[in-house]
Amino acid sequence: MPVVQKLYNACKESFSGGPISEEALDKVCAILDKMKPSNVGLKQESQLAQRWKDRLHCGNGRKVHNGSYQYPSPIKYLHLHECRSFSIGIFCMLPGSIIPLHNHPGMTVLSKLLYGTLHVKSYDWLELPGLSDFCEARPAKLVRDCEMSAPCNTTILYPTRGGNIHCFKAVTPCALFDILTPPYSSEDGRHCSYFRKSVRKNLPGIDQFCHIEPSELAWLEEVQASENFLIRRGQYNGPIIRPQ
Repeated sequence: MPVVQKLYNACKESFSGGPISEEALDKVCAILDKMKPSNVGLKQESQLAQRWKDRLHCGNGRKVHNGSYQYPSPIKYLHLHECRSFSIGIFCMLPGSIIPLHNHPGMTVLSKLLYGTLHVKSYDWLELPGLSDFCEARPAKLVRDCEMSAPCNTTILYPTRGGNIHCFKAVTPCALFDILTPPYSSEDGRHCSYFRKSVRKNLPGIDQFCHIEPSELAWLEEVQASENFLIRRGQYNGPIIRPQ
């Protein structure tokens, strides 16, 4: 049985009813941890990524003075499966490609980097008693700001912890395998929102109140996704998932 089919079967059993237990997540992670590019038709792409050495040049983007890229190549999304309980897909990114800061309201996300290296930055909202009206910006705690390189274990984002609001920038060609449970659904209030850091100044003593370092505190404001942010549907060439 193909690994992706085993993964689907585990997701269906674990995510199709009621609250998600840690035992159920462990079961899915045990399969996802072993996922390889060859299991999803990406063996050739992963081999090309391994030979990719020049990180400073990206023919599809314009490098600016601060080292970031503008107008990077569109990101390719490979769709494997989606139902009301969960979705399965793969994001394929070229060097310099960026998935901007976005959230996953009420969702649990399992991510496995199949190949390559990317930089991830993630936050969780800070809940402050007596302060619910933040106008245009809300305080958030920095959870992760680092590079990830394959092979590595599955990461899990929970609805209110683990870095539910995150962004990615590809350092090399890379592919990120994602499971969302439940998936995005505007009808059910799970709309994908995008954010940026606000220039708002911190409230006095808020870092001490939340027991975090000042450098870990950020104010995030919702914005419209940039017109330069493109995700295109790619062709999935791996084993087909057969719903049961």
